[in-house]
Amino acid sequence: MAFCTAPSLSFPSFTTTTISVAPRRFIVRMSNNSPKPTTTTTSIFTSATKLLWGPSLPPGLLISTVRTAWSTVWQLMMTQLAPSDSSGSYTRPTSQFRLNPTQFPSAASSELHLYVGLPCPWAHRTLIVRALKGLDDAVSVSVASPGQDGSWEFKDNSIPVRDKDKLIPGLDKANRCRNLKEVYKSRTGGYEGRCTVPMLWDSRKKDVVCNESYDIIEFFNSGLNEFARNPSLDLTPPELKGKIEAWNQIVYPKVNNGVYRCGFAQSQDAYDRAVNELFSTLDEIEHHLGSNRYLCGERLTLADVCLFTTLIRFDPVYNILFKCTKKKLVEYPNLYGYLRDIYQIPGVAATCDIPAIMGGYYKTLFPLNASGIQPAISLSGDQDSLLIPHHRDSVGKAVEAQHAV
Repeated sequence: MAFCTAPSLSFPSFTTTTISVAPRRFIVRMSNNSPKPTTTTTSIFTSATKLLWGPSLPPGLLISTVRTAWSTVWQLMMTQLAPSDSSGSYTRPTSQFRLNPTQFPSAASSELHLYVGLPCPWAHRTLIVRALKGLDDAVSVSVASPGQDGSWEFKDNSIPVRDKDKLIPGLDKANRCRNLKEVYKSRTGGYEGRCTVPMLWDSRKKDVVCNESYDIIEFFNSGLNEFARNPSLDLTPPELKGKIEAWNQIVYPKVNNGVYRCGFAQSQDAYDRAVNELFSTLDEIEHHLGSNRYLCGERLTLADVCLFTTLIRFDPVYNILFKCTKKKLVEYPNLYGYLRDIYQIPGVAATCDIPAIMGGYYKTLFPLNASGIQPAISLSGDQDSLLIPHHRDSVGKAVEAQHAV
């Protein structure tokens, strides 16, 4: 259901009716430091264009040829980056390593390590539940960075950290591997599939425990209480499990994956369906939150954690890069207050890094942002704005008072 991967894209040569292009390798740039054109390179291009057509625009034939070539390359890249069905709708591949929620692995016989990437909303879920449950000592973590070759990689980082709880990309603490692919391949029996985050690893058994985000957060919530600093917190209380599942059936396909269905759509019809479904669902949730503090009432649950990691990326990334443009999240007063409410829960803010999130999308998804130019963070997406008082602690109580009268 939920994972982040950064695939390397390789394509054969292709031919249009007007030009031929030699074989070459296209690579999704994952670095936050995109290469900048040198003055010499820029001046060569400027001189060449002046020589060929002076101050005028390029000739129509050249424009149409380049457009055809780019459209062909874009389709090839998107085929690998975002698999789609016959209608052009994005189809998310399934996770390969799953956990049985009724048979969690024995924590006593395991040495658990979590691999994440800060831009990834699915990995973000696991970091939030780990923080809320107080599992920092029980489950160590390695933070990977988007790499030059399109993989998640580990590298030494000298970024000064003022907050000891703040997560920053660094080295692989469990296996000392250079990238996540090496970790996956080191498991017993090897591995040749998609190397995604989040991934829970057993250092003692040298094997992947799970790479499905929802399985991991369920395990963190109820399978490690003997090691948790906050074992009394239950994000899936028995009396709310029905509501949680009902909300998950709405939020995952229409919001969590819905923003990707907008951004990765490969036809206009696929995009139109996805964007209309996304915003009709946000309208529904906005109305619901007018009388409920959280999705399932007055209690935070895993359903809220799953929605939160999409909402915090909405205005900085999805609204712009994924064309989720009907509204900004800040235009939904209840949803935006709900976002601030969860962000201000102790431990949550330390798992959020908006600059890393933006860099991971705008510098990585080359087919969607070929220039690599990263827009400025809007005020609604700035982390300081998320500290504005939310006043949502009285939402449910106010409704109850009205009904009592």
